[in-house]
Amino acid sequence: MIAAIKPSGANTRGLLAYLYGPGRHDEHTDPHIVAGFAMLAMPDPGRDENATLTQLARYLDEPVRLRNSEFGKKITDHVWHCPVRAALEDRHLSDAEWGEIAQRIVAAAGIAPEGDDLACRWIAVRHADDHIHILATTVREDGRRPKLHDSGIRVGDACRQIEKDYGLRRLKKGDRTGTRAPTQAEMHKAQRLGWEQTSREWLQDRIRAAIPHARTAEELLAYMEADGIAVKARRGPSGDLLGYAAGRPGDLNKDGEQTFHPGGKIAPDLTLPKLRDRLEAGEPEEHPTARRDQPATAWHQATEALDTFRTDLADDTHAQAHITALGELLEATAQKAPTHLRTELHAASKAFARVQRSQIRAEDRAAHAIRNAARDIVHTATGPDGSALAALIAALLWAGIVAGRWHEAKGHAHQADAARQTLHHLQAAAEQALTPTLVVLEQRQPREETRRTLARDVRAAVPDQADRILTDPSWPALAALLADAEARGHQPHQLLQEAAAQRELGTARQPARVLITRLQHTSRNPSPNPRAEAARRRTTASWTGQPGHGTQPPAAPATPPNRPRR
Repeated sequence: MIAAIKPSGANTRGLLAYLYGPGRHDEHTDPHIVAGFAMLAMPDPGRDENATLTQLARYLDEPVRLRNSEFGKKITDHVWHCPVRAALEDRHLSDAEWGEIAQRIVAAAGIAPEGDDLACRWIAVRHADDHIHILATTVREDGRRPKLHDSGIRVGDACRQIEKDYGLRRLKKGDRTGTRAPTQAEMHKAQRLGWEQTSREWLQDRIRAAIPHARTAEELLAYMEADGIAVKARRGPSGDLLGYAAGRPGDLNKDGEQTFHPGGKIAPDLTLPKLRDRLEAGEPEEHPTARRDQPATAWHQATEALDTFRTDLADDTHAQAHITALGELLEATAQKAPTHLRTELHAASKAFARVQRSQIRAEDRAAHAIRNAARDIVHTATGPDGSALAALIAALLWAGIVAGRWHEAKGHAHQADAARQTLHHLQAAAEQALTPTLVVLEQRQPREETRRTLARDVRAAVPDQADRILTDPSWPALAALLADAEARGHQPHQLLQEAAAQRELGTARQPARVLITRLQHTSRNPSPNPRAEAARRRTTASWTGQPGHGTQPPAAPATPPNRPRR
């Protein structure tokens, strides 16, 4: 059940006209009052043909009129409006049940505390099966104003208890870190202009996409303007930046002027102070463009930077900083990834925006390495090494799992749910990124004898996960990779130990695939071992004659005494 308190209004009669009217799309049927501050003698235009909307409005506004006649300053923002909606799958609630729910909500909000005979006047109008509208005038019978500070939190808590008491769909308790839901006016405007997103939703996505490109708040605003976002900066007499508002091109008000939204109204973490804390927590040692001649460097460094998740999640402020920076790295990866991966990565980045926000204040300096890695990625050349990108996406998937577990441990229900949505998209992206490598490796499967030898290496190097690795459908591809690595002079046992030590494998659904992503680059580099050539010949001789293998390998030399012949 959702109760959404609307901004204060000044026209009681106008709101009643909407509640008792046909609706914007003829969705209002049988409007009538189901509860109110005093049901006796209450004029109800939905049930009494002699009652009028004007009469009802005057009845509700009487305390406002009396106060305005006695004091100098007129009260105009006196209309309190709160729609209360049940979920689609909830059972049908009777008028009596909706009336009880309305009484509990106005009591929680402070409009009409239980047992208070001098409370505000209010009514609850039902004009559909699944929701009611509560209208109140915020001047009490004794002329005082009600205490409505934090009323949204109290009403939300009341809704959670109502769901439990009435057997309705249970929603999670709010934590004041979510973005504001689009208003009806915003949604209608977007529909009228042919936009898929409202202006605030569009701005949130664009600003988050701009964050990895900037190192200061000034750079961020400049990048936003270059990206087509209308920006209005608020500066002090000295020229210092004090705040900002952003607007979507084409979003005009009734006077034809650009509509601007303050950063905090776009999303709670996009205020200027919070953005400044994130961007200016530490300067990179070297500008990212200095490494453009090495396109794969940033992808490798980003993968290595994610290893800090293992050590820095013990401190809550550091954990929140790393999760926030992880969102920036995910956004940067989505922007620079090949086209076929961008859909899932962008969806993951958008879902992760909710994971980034909690009530815990971040120590942003702690995530310097991850944030720098995100900046490096957006400034390096395009066309990354496919295996390096696959390794990074696998690392992002692992980091997302760790972030979700941390939120679950802290009781952050909304963030944990968003983390699960993120993992769904990252898992799909990881599978797409690794597929070309698996196809090649599966064509180069070593002989059964070689696989048995490599299986012994697996059991010795990763005993706890050996059974899962060897039964993974990708085990033949991993065996081919290990055989290839041995041909370059590496020791499979040592490679497996190092790869397993990078990050835990227990959360991996397919541990063999995870090991492939971790081993690809290490196994491709020739080992300094002087016996590399002998290992290469020994391993190559054991391959079966698969397509695409080139010339016939030479005969294998004698097998060393410490290892069975391949």
